[in-house]
Amino acid sequence: MPGLSRLTAGLPLPVILLTYGLAGIGGLLASAMGLPLAMLLGSMITTAGAAMLGLRFFGHAPSVPQKWRFVLVPIIGVAIGASFPEDFLTQARQWWVTLAALMVFIPIAQGLGFGLFRRFGRLDRQTAYFAAMPGGFIESLDMGERAGADMTMLIMLQFLRLILCIVLIPIGFSIFEGHAVGGAAGMSLATREPLSAFDAGFLAMLALLGWFIASRLKMPAAVLSGPLLLSGLAHATGLTHAAPPGWTILVTQWIMGASLGVRLAGFSKGQAGMALVLSVVNVSALLLIALLIALTLSGPVGEPVSAVLLAFAPGGVSEMSLVALSLHLSAVYVTLHHLARIVLAVLFARFGQRFVPGAP
Repeated sequence: MPGLSRLTAGLPLPVILLTYGLAGIGGLLASAMGLPLAMLLGSMITTAGAAMLGLRFFGHAPSVPQKWRFVLVPIIGVAIGASFPEDFLTQARQWWVTLAALMVFIPIAQGLGFGLFRRFGRLDRQTAYFAAMPGGFIESLDMGERAGADMTMLIMLQFLRLILCIVLIPIGFSIFEGHAVGGAAGMSLATREPLSAFDAGFLAMLALLGWFIASRLKMPAAVLSGPLLLSGLAHATGLTHAAPPGWTILVTQWIMGASLGVRLAGFSKGQAGMALVLSVVNVSALLLIALLIALTLSGPVGEPVSAVLLAFAPGGVSEMSLVALSLHLSAVYVTLHHLARIVLAVLFARFGQRFVPGAP
C-alpha cells in the first residue's frame, strides 16, 4: 500500500509498534524507579540501548518515523502558550539582560567546542567547526555537509549535545532538590479538568494554524514557535483558559524519547565512544558557563537560577521546552531564549564559515 508506506517512511508497521511498545515499557519502568522526566528518559534509554545492542524486530533495528514526533511537538507550544501571564510584556522587559548575554555566550561556546574537537578529538576543521555549533541541529548538518565535514561524527556530536542536556539537567536538578523532578503529577501547565469538545478543537486549531503561519514565515523551530505564540496571544487576551491535559505531555515525552533513542543505531562503538567523551566534556563545560551566567544574572531578570541555567543549556528547543514544562519553570522565558539561541548560533556560524577551509 503506497499510502501506508509513505506514512510509515517505508518502515514495517509491526517494527514501529514494537519499538514504541519497548519505549513505553522503558518509560513506565523509569517512572516506577522515580527517575526525572521518566517517560522521556526511559523511552530514550531503552530504545537507544536496544539499537546499540543490535536488537532486531523481524530483521529490522528498532525504528520509528522521525516525522511522527512533529505531530506532537505543537502540543508543547500550546502548553507553553497557556502559561502566558497577563503581565507578560512587563516581565519580558527584564529579560533583555540574558538575551544580550546570549550574544556573548554563543561565540564563546562555538570557540570552546571547536578548540576541544580539534585538539583532543583530532577532527578536521570543517567537522570540528560545525559540531561546535551550540544550536541549530539541522542547520549545522546542512552547512557541514556542504563544507565537506565527516557527517558520521558531526551527526553523533550534534545529537549527543541534545541527548546529554536532556539527561544531565534533570538528574542534576534532582540531586540538588533531593528528589525526582519532572513527574507527571505536578505538571502545572496541564489542566486536570476534562476538556470540552470546543476547547479541544480550539487548542488544535491554535496548534495547526500556528505551525502553518510560522512555516510560511520561515520562523526558527516553526513547529514549536508558531503554536506557542498563537496560544500565548489567545491566553493572554482571555480568548481561552484551556490547556492540554497532562497525559498529552506524557505521550509527547514517550514519542520524542523513542525518536531520539533509535537514532543511535548504525554508529560503530569506536565512533560512539570518542564522540561521547568529547560531548561530555563539551556539554559539561557549557553547562558550567551557563551556571555562572545564571548565578550572575538571575536577579536582574527576576527568574530563578534554574530557569536561567536551562535557558542557556545547549539542548534542542523542543526538548528543553519540554524539560521546562516538566520542571515547572517559566517555559515562556526558557523557550524564548532557545529560539534566540538557534537564530544567533546559525547567524554566527554562517558568518564564521568563510574562515573554514572547504566551506562554500
